[in-house]
Amino acid sequence: RESQPVGRRKFLAPPHRSFDMKIPLIGFALAMSLTACGPKPPTQQPLIEVWKSPTCSCCSKWITHLKDNGFDVAVHNESAMNPLKTKLGVPQNLASCHTGIVDGYIIEGHVPAADIHRLLLKKPAGKGLAVPGMPIGSPGMEQGERQDSYTTILFADDGGGKSFQSHGRQPQ
Repeated sequence: RESQPVGRRKFLAPPHRSFDMKIPLIGFALAMSLTACGPKPPTQQPLIEVWKSPTCSCCSKWITHLKDNGFDVAVHNESAMNPLKTKLGVPQNLASCHTGIVDGYIIEGHVPAADIHRLLLKKPAGKGLAVPGMPIGSPGMEQGERQDSYTTILFADDGGGKSFQSHGRQPQ
């Protein structure tokens, strides 16, 4: 027979509580350690594919603008842009110098990254966004302090469009 030290009593939890408490506590401790110490899942940036003329510097500046604002960009140098725009269904009146595709939407011209992020967040019905022409002050077309007013257009499959966002100084 074993002797117990004097003054010490062995404490045992009631049998129905000892098993019930150990499993949740071990599970909680394990979950907390994995959450605190484990690798964080990578944050995925939207991928936009861009077709541009190999010699266009404003297109390269727009691509830098996209990268600086959270996009991964795959660039394709294309010497025949007009047939590509026709194939993709970019309306002629909205055409600009470069064309992109992100999440199934067409991005035509110097569309600000904030507008593209908003497009991806809201997911409106439409074929894509366009900034027709090459307005001064749009991303990639910066020239000092000059900021022309321009509008990003949400266009549809039938070529129709509506204002998505206005930029620059608007006429009074």
